[in-house]
Amino acid sequence: MVKIRLKRMGAKKSPFYRIVVADSHAPRDGKAIAELGYYDPTKNPAIFKIEADNAKKWLGVGAQPSDTVRVLLKKSGVL
Repeated sequence: MVKIRLKRMGAKKSPFYRIVVADSHAPRDGKAIAELGYYDPTKNPAIFKIEADNAKKWLGVGAQPSDTVRVLLKKSGVL
């Protein structure tokens, strides 16, 4: 199963996330199939950018978004 989820990056105590498409059995920070955007919760307000065309393509193919990514997709207007 393919999932759209967050991949943690950044330094200790200052997380930065990439929104990626990955196999559900792959490790959280492991190899990803595709990169769709980024999310930075440390800024005020939080910053995120999603490539809408690619996200719609992967959702159409059957990729399942995680709970956090689903909220971000709704905010960006993809869902």
